[in-house]
Amino acid sequence: MDPTISKQDKLKALGLAVINTELEAITALRDRINDDFAHACQYLLHCKGRIIVIGMGKSGHIGGKIAATLASTGTPAFFVHPGEASHGDLGMITDKDVVLALSNSGKTAEILTILPIIKRLGVPLISLTGNVNSILAQASDVHLDISVEKEACPLGLAPTASTTSTLVLGDALAIALLESRGFTAEDFALSHPGGDLGRRLLLRVSDIMHSGRAIPLVKNNALISEALVEMTDKGLGMTAVIDESHTISGIFTDGDLRRVLAQELDIHNTHIAEVMTQNCVMGRADMLAAEILELMQRHKINALLITDDNKQLVGAINMHDLLRAGVV
Repeated sequence: MDPTISKQDKLKALGLAVINTELEAITALRDRINDDFAHACQYLLHCKGRIIVIGMGKSGHIGGKIAATLASTGTPAFFVHPGEASHGDLGMITDKDVVLALSNSGKTAEILTILPIIKRLGVPLISLTGNVNSILAQASDVHLDISVEKEACPLGLAPTASTTSTLVLGDALAIALLESRGFTAEDFALSHPGGDLGRRLLLRVSDIMHSGRAIPLVKNNALISEALVEMTDKGLGMTAVIDESHTISGIFTDGDLRRVLAQELDIHNTHIAEVMTQNCVMGRADMLAAEILELMQRHKINALLITDDNKQLVGAINMHDLLRAGVV
C-alpha cells in the first residue's frame, strides 16, 4: 500500500477487501442452485427422522448454526461432533435420518472415519465440500459445491470465504424447506417462546385487551359530554358506541374529539351518534398481538375495538397496551 495512506485508511481497505472477497464467494453460489440443490432439498423434506449435521473445526461451528436454523424453521436437526461420533455418539444416528456433512477439503479424517458406518446404515448423505473429487464428495448421494476462488485470509489458511459460503448455502436449504413445508410465523413462535420474539409471535389480543367493565362504552343516544366522561374514566383514548341491542354502532376517539372542537359543536347538546366514526376498523380477540399492531399501523390508528367470531364487542385495546406487552 501507499506509505502516505493513514493507518485508519489501511484498516478500512483491509476490511473492505475481506468483504469483497466473501461477496465474490457468495455470488458464485448463484450458479450452484441447480438440480443437485433441489435433490438435496428432496432428501431433507422426505426425511422421517432428523437431519444430522457433522463438521470439524470451523466447519463444525458453521454446522452448529445450520442445525439450529433448520430446527427453528420446521426441520428437526441437531449437530453431532464427528470426533465424538467415533467414540459413542454415532449411536445418535438412526436409519431414518439424513446426514449433512460439511468439509471444505472433503477429506476431514474424523468424518472419513465414520463414513463406512454412515454408508452401512443406508442413510442419505449430503455433503458440502470445496472439492468435487474428494472422497467425501464422491461417497455422497448429493454433493453441493462450496468451493471458493480464494479465502479472505491473506495467508489462504484461515477458513473465511469458504465458511461464509457454507453458511449461506445452509441458510438457502433451510429457507427452501421452510417455504416447502408451509411453515408459518405461529409455527416459528412455538420454538421461540422466550424473550421479545416469543411475545411478538405468541401473545394474543385476548391476553392483553381490556374486557368486561374496563371497556369504554356508551349508547348512541348519549351526549358527547357523557362520552368524554367515559373516555376519561377508562383511559383508553376512545369509547365504543352501541345501540339498544348492544350492537356496535361506531367508535369515538381523541381524534374525533379534536374534530368536534374544531367545528365548535356544543358537547352538552350534541349526541355521540352524530360525530362518531361509523364502520370502524375492528380486531378479533383470537388475533396475534403482532397482527393487531400491523393493523393499527396500516390504518394509522391508536386504538381498536375487539370482537369475537360473532362480531360482538368483547374488548378494547390501544397502542399503550401493545407497548406495555413488549410487542412494539
